[in-house]
Amino acid sequence: MVLEATMIIIDNSEYMRNGDYAPTRFGAQSDAVNVIFGRKTNANPENTVGLMTMAGKTPQVLATLTTDMGKILSGLHSTQISHEADLSTSLQVAQLALKHRQNKNQRQRIIAFVGSPLRPKADEKALVRLAKKLKKNNVAVDIVSFGEDEMEENEGLLKAFVEGVQSGENSHLVSVPTGHHLLSDAIINSPIVAGEDGMPGGDFGGEASGSGGVGGQGQGFEFGVDPTLDPELAMALRMSLEEEQARQAATAPAAQGAAANTLAPVPEGGAPTTAAMGTGTAAAPTAAVNLMDDDAEDEELAQAMLLSRQEGGTGGEEDEDVEMGGDEDDDGEEEDEEEGGNLGDEEMSEEEAIAAAIAMSMNEDEEKDKAAAAKK
Repeated sequence: MVLEATMIIIDNSEYMRNGDYAPTRFGAQSDAVNVIFGRKTNANPENTVGLMTMAGKTPQVLATLTTDMGKILSGLHSTQISHEADLSTSLQVAQLALKHRQNKNQRQRIIAFVGSPLRPKADEKALVRLAKKLKKNNVAVDIVSFGEDEMEENEGLLKAFVEGVQSGENSHLVSVPTGHHLLSDAIINSPIVAGEDGMPGGDFGGEASGSGGVGGQGQGFEFGVDPTLDPELAMALRMSLEEEQARQAATAPAAQGAAANTLAPVPEGGAPTTAAMGTGTAAAPTAAVNLMDDDAEDEELAQAMLLSRQEGGTGGEEDEDVEMGGDEDDDGEEEDEEEGGNLGDEEMSEEEAIAAAIAMSMNEDEEKDKAAAAKK
């Protein structure tokens, strides 16, 4: 983050009474000053901002370099609109104020608002000489030019001045046309502020003059929220986005595995289709699952028969019946093999076992009924 000391020069000439910028030109400047102060101090807590006027009897320093927003607001409140603007003198006073900054490690920057004619007080040659002097003292200058007629008259002078003070693209000229756009929104999306934290500047629909353009109203911010105006909301939105991305990254492998294990449906009663033939490897797991289900049913049936034997007390006879059933099954298998066909011995053995279990259960019920009748 850049460590900077910034002097803001506001135009308090008689032209600031015009209402072509809401609510007036001076009111629009005040809102822009608040935005700049917030951006500078939020970028680095050690950044300082000062405020001074351009017009009046002489340019006047309203607030020296400070981190207290209250001093800036007090200076704006005490400003009076009068006389004509004097850009050259105000730039020299601002340069002296920056020279006496407490922290010499801070870079020097001047942001000047120009919304009134510079002539006849300003001369192009004098402005170019002043620009070279500021460049020699490592002072960057950003100019915000606004006003319907004055912007065109001042464009040549301001462009020559910015080109003279330019050193490694550290100075900018931003021209803000009149219209439904706010001056503060133009500052937010301009290279004066947006260029420092990497946010892209947009375009108002017209051409940008000088070294920088002006962004669209409310555009260029992540999630559409200015982090300087509502940092908590911007942080909450960013954290929510990060959590959602982490959740999607965690569930992506599971979703891919589920898609890979999805089996294609096989039509019943007919020749297999191309899709079914292509999924022959997937049919084997399905058959294995069916066999496992059959084994589970056999185990449950065996457990039920064992319980019936224990309750009825006729385990020996039942064992003999079961063994006989097994012998009969073996005989049936031998006969079937001799005849050359398999008639499904496993299914017959299961049906006989079930019938035996049902018969045993009915006998137990009849014995219980007879015992109950004898007691009565």
